Amino acid sequence: MVSVTAAETRYLRIEVPEERPRERTTDFREVLHSYTREEAMLEAQRCLQCALPFCVEACPITQDCRGYIGLVADGRFDEAARLTLRENPLATTLCKVCYHYCEDACVMKGRGVPIAIRHLKRAALEFGESSMEYVPSAPREQRVAVIGAGPAGLMAAWELGIRGYPVTVFERQSAIGGQAGAIPRYRMPNHELLVDLQRFRNFDLTFVTNRTAGVDFTPESLLAEGYRAVFVSIGASKAGYPGIPGEHLAGVIPALDFLYDVNQGRPVVLGRKIVVIGGGDVAVDSVRSARRIASGATVAMAYRRTRGESPAGEEEIRETEPEGIAFHWLVSPVRILGTNHVEGAVFQKMELSAPDASGRRAVKPIDGAFLTLECDTVVMAVGEKADLSGFDPSLGLKIGTKGWPEGGRPGYATDVEGVFAAGGRSVVHAMAAGTKAAESIDAYLARKQGREPMARPDPFGEGEAPAPFPEGYSSPVWKP
Repeated sequence: MVSVTAAETRYLRIEVPEERPRERTTDFREVLHSYTREEAMLEAQRCLQCALPFCVEACPITQDCRGYIGLVADGRFDEAARLTLRENPLATTLCKVCYHYCEDACVMKGRGVPIAIRHLKRAALEFGESSMEYVPSAPREQRVAVIGAGPAGLMAAWELGIRGYPVTVFERQSAIGGQAGAIPRYRMPNHELLVDLQRFRNFDLTFVTNRTAGVDFTPESLLAEGYRAVFVSIGASKAGYPGIPGEHLAGVIPALDFLYDVNQGRPVVLGRKIVVIGGGDVAVDSVRSARRIASGATVAMAYRRTRGESPAGEEEIRETEPEGIAFHWLVSPVRILGTNHVEGAVFQKMELSAPDASGRRAVKPIDGAFLTLECDTVVMAVGEKADLSGFDPSLGLKIGTKGWPEGGRPGYATDVEGVFAAGGRSVVHAMAAGTKAAESIDAYLARKQGREPMARPDPFGEGEAPAPFPEGYSSPVWKP
């Protein structure tokens, strides 16, 4: 029997309750569950409370996770919830779906297992008082339009709302959330965003759904209607394709469309042999959703790089492996087989090349080496891009690293005065972009009125504006 010393237990995480694979793949029940109050306190007590908060520096929205962890460790859940919500208006959502970059930076990761920071955020909200509402500052007359009700748009609406601006958010879907609406319910049961938005109820905030930018209106037309500024946060919702023969055959399904349909309860037709092409979070969500919908079908995921280089979150991959999914690494699609309908997919086998100057290893094809997978359904998850049809080129939009549009001028400003645009590669990165865009909009509107920009006030309307960074914070380590 191997004994574990008290010191060594500090490096072992309190296990997060999890549904067993055999049962969880029969439906969309939530896979990860909450800590108990006692488990949360024990896990939080592992935190070293580093003087230099690497976890906070790694967070795109500079959430003071060190602070709320310390409060949870002491059993002060009400204070932990309040601290969390003070700077994170979508905290109920993020405690289920954030990719916890903070944990990647945790010093405990180098010695054992990082603190379960995201799960402690969930504990703070579930065991603490989290039903408070945000309080806007004195109302302003300069109405702002936000195009897109995803994480970037909602964060911008919050930043502007607590500064007193009236905001109208336009969304092309029938529901609020943007691409968050494609997150499967085994990760987020679908009530979390509504819980978060309840805290916005005191704002002068209007949601207009089923209206599409570039079709029903444009940023310029909104300015002409009297909006003083416009924030474009439409994300990357248009399916990408690898440009190979057969990619538009019947039976080839765009991944985001598939995930939206599943979440909305719309009928989805899948075959008995399903291949998901891609290696990111959308691909993993697709393969796990397909496993739950197509009972008894064979389900596989194929990606051109290795498991370690997959852009999907490590936790997501770990949870997927025992669910009966076949993984094919280092294969790149070259052809979808079939006459009128998908019958198979051909992949070029790849290998890693020598590292370049940055240390990154590229992939290159292995001459004459191919893999053919028999399948009747292909879910294409090779990336998305923004749908800019109907947007005037005079905006001068540039495309971000994962396909979203953003303004090419400082502060995400576009070439049209009063129009700003931004997005991000994950929910929390998009939120960070929404904050920066809102700050730029406030500065722009302040100049118009000959006043100073407004720092983020206390969102609960009770005191002075909180410090932008916790003690010891040096500089951000995350990238957009």
